[in-house]
Amino acid sequence: MKTSRKKTFLLIENEGDSLTNFASELTKHHSDFQNDNIVVNLMTFSNIKSDQLLALLEISTTHRNENKSFVIVNDAVGIDELPEELVVVPTIQEAEDMIQMDEIQRDLGF
Repeated sequence: MKTSRKKTFLLIENEGDSLTNFASELTKHHSDFQNDNIVVNLMTFSNIKSDQLLALLEISTTHRNENKSFVIVNDAVGIDELPEELVVVPTIQEAEDMIQMDEIQRDLGF
């Protein structure tokens, strides 16, 4: 797992080959980044299926319940194939935009 700090979020990338193991690592180390907005870059998974992304649903829900954003970057799965609790966008820029919108909504009390 590789991390790099950006202005408004922490970018996390998978260095291994198993999405299931990566999801387990994120869950295990959640306390290390629980106060950050998170962008998970999964662009290396070009053949990913929606059921594989569901491995990140629990950590996404936990993180979002703590009033922080959790955005996945991947363009292989359409958003209609995923539950609304899982935020998936096709680019890092869109992930950053999503975090900005989330921050505005939180500031306004939504």
